Amino acid sequence: MEIQKRYLPESLLLYAIAVIVFIRILSIFILGPMPQDAYYYLYSQHPSLSYFDHPPAIAVLLGFFTWLFGSNVLAIKLGDSILTIGTVLLFYKLALEFYSKGQAIRSTIILLSTLMVSILSLVSTPDTPLIFFWTLSLFTLYRAIKLDKKIYWIFGGIAMGLAFDSKYTAVFLPFGLLSFLVLSAFHRRLLATVWPWLSCIIMILFSAPVIIWNFQNQFASFVFQGGERIGQISAFSIKPRFIFGLLGHQLALLMPILYITLFYGLVSLVKKYRKKTVELPENDLFLLSFFLPVFLLFLLISPIYWIKINWMMPAYISGILWANNYLNEKWFKWQIVLSIIVHLVLIVEVVFYLFPVRSDDTWIGWGELSEKVLIIKKEQHADFVFSADGYKTSAELNLYSKSFIYGQNVLGEPALEFDFLGTDLNKLSGQDAIFIDSDPDFKDLGMDYVIPKKLMRYFSSVQQLPPIIIKRNNRAIRKFLIYLCKDYHRPFQKKSNKPIY
Repeated sequence: MEIQKRYLPESLLLYAIAVIVFIRILSIFILGPMPQDAYYYLYSQHPSLSYFDHPPAIAVLLGFFTWLFGSNVLAIKLGDSILTIGTVLLFYKLALEFYSKGQAIRSTIILLSTLMVSILSLVSTPDTPLIFFWTLSLFTLYRAIKLDKKIYWIFGGIAMGLAFDSKYTAVFLPFGLLSFLVLSAFHRRLLATVWPWLSCIIMILFSAPVIIWNFQNQFASFVFQGGERIGQISAFSIKPRFIFGLLGHQLALLMPILYITLFYGLVSLVKKYRKKTVELPENDLFLLSFFLPVFLLFLLISPIYWIKINWMMPAYISGILWANNYLNEKWFKWQIVLSIIVHLVLIVEVVFYLFPVRSDDTWIGWGELSEKVLIIKKEQHADFVFSADGYKTSAELNLYSKSFIYGQNVLGEPALEFDFLGTDLNKLSGQDAIFIDSDPDFKDLGMDYVIPKKLMRYFSSVQQLPPIIIKRNNRAIRKFLIYLCKDYHRPFQKKSNKPIY
């Protein structure tokens, strides 16, 4: 009874979940567009079988919702939120395959307590459709194995294919399936049937848009996502900050209690089964087959390669279901309380912007920037506008602008999807431009007075104009350097059929 007194009231948990859900709904209406929202919206405005850095599912999602509700930020975020609601419902259905109704609800509450759900529902990334179809894949494949119904093998193949059409991380799905069947003494016999293999073949068939696009474009996306990154990993160099970075953002993503529980569960698992005197339960084996490969791979390469916050997300669908067994009631309740505190802090930041983000990965100032750039373009009689910070400023301006805003390929630099939109840069020859250069770490509000050398190579003359300063509550929060560039010309380059990426 003394321990029970330290537990949090059930009513507080209900209020906590209600507040977390309310904060997410409120954020849909007040959160401005992140650069990722704008970039994948740009995808949707240029329909294609696939795209340079990701498959097409996110473009289809945003294209449908902006067609339905108009080309605006609310429509974009509604698409993310509604599909994420579908993911949560699917997760609950999946949890019912492993637990009683009460435990399934508990697992779903754990999922809802994470920042992972907030990111999926509020920021457009390929992970939003990926996690939906990943969860659907696990549900259909588990039913195919458990119920021995052949139709679920077909559904599973379709779901895995659509997951691959969302993000390349989906290659871990057939790997997880085959790993489970190999390791399962009871279900290993299924490898001798046609059904698991047919499911994998169907996945490949439904991945056809991505495969065809890559074939048509010299496998540019596969090389970018696979070959180049493998090359970077092979240049072995341990960087401790990468390890701490991974641990830090994954602790934030799941909340520390849940993340530590995963490691606690893994340690307990090793202690219990290291002597192999007891066979691992089939349900645990299934969940671990889709959790451990993704989780351990990125964990193991984190000392030598920067792992982004969202890369491990798919692993946590089965990982959370499995960790439910190790998270006792006391820590389960504190997980919810910690989550509500974090979400309240985030909503305060979104509304009041108390801590400026010294990065272009922010939701602040893009609309005002677009308005001021349009005025400058008219005043200076410029023909086009471009930026060169990867994709962020160009994508955000394209979200607000009726005319096309160019990327850094104007300066002969790799520009991700901007290289594949079919824009003919030769048509810009002789034209004048406005160049926007974001300065997220600005120290003062004045002009830079140093003309970027890369501009002088492509324009006959370059003049710096007064910078654009974005203010909030009379406080400068963002700075953009502005340049008027006259007479665009491209240096002579040898002709090549190979795309620049």
